[in-house]
Amino acid sequence: MNERELLEWYLAAGVDAICGDMPGCLLPEKPAAAVAENDVRQRPAITDLAQMSLKACKNARDICEAATTLEELRAAVETFDGCSLKLTSNKTVFGGGNPAARIMIVGEAPGADEDRIGEPFVGRSGHLLDKMLAAIGLNRESVYITNVLPWRPPGNRTPTDAEVAVCLPFLRRQIELIKPEFLLILGGSAANSLLDNEEPISRLRGKWLEYKTLKGDAIALLASFHPAYLLRNPAQKAKVWSDLLRLSQKMHNN
Repeated sequence: MNERELLEWYLAAGVDAICGDMPGCLLPEKPAAAVAENDVRQRPAITDLAQMSLKACKNARDICEAATTLEELRAAVETFDGCSLKLTSNKTVFGGGNPAARIMIVGEAPGADEDRIGEPFVGRSGHLLDKMLAAIGLNRESVYITNVLPWRPPGNRTPTDAEVAVCLPFLRRQIELIKPEFLLILGGSAANSLLDNEEPISRLRGKWLEYKTLKGDAIALLASFHPAYLLRNPAQKAKVWSDLLRLSQKMHNN
């Protein structure tokens, strides 16, 4: 691995700060023996970790290119072992609903209930999502629901950039295979992952955006608050209601 590849891996892993105020070139020189010992002990471990991450991302992309159907992709994801999240999860939560749906709903990651049952949005957030869909005449049989990550992060922590990078090809391939007309993205983390930006959800929601597949196809995308956020902040439900009305109007006009 060269310096550029190592730097790209650091960026993908979320490294955005240095560990001191003084550049390394200005620090007092260590004895040659100490430097050699430090290199032997640390550099191989860092390099191996970087190579493993890059290899996992490539393997995920290769798997996606080989999958020609949703069921093939599901089987490939369930046997994929390139993400450490799988080691701490009970089940792979691939996705569910109507594979021919006009609307595809994307969340961030499975929670405890989803990890136990193996289906997306089945806990308290899922029950609220059902009510949200029913308010505009939709249900789980008329949409397809999935997440950016097919495995639950321990303790529902925020996934790392490296974990998202490994799993994102699976989501992108799902979108290509389902070919939805509209994408409803729930939560800022999911929206940032798919749109490849760092905009807060408060700025992304309330307007139609565009997602482009790797083949260049454009899909109308609407971002909104995640149901889990609404359970903690019920006063924001009015904004989500306006988002759902915007989705319903566009569906009926197309």
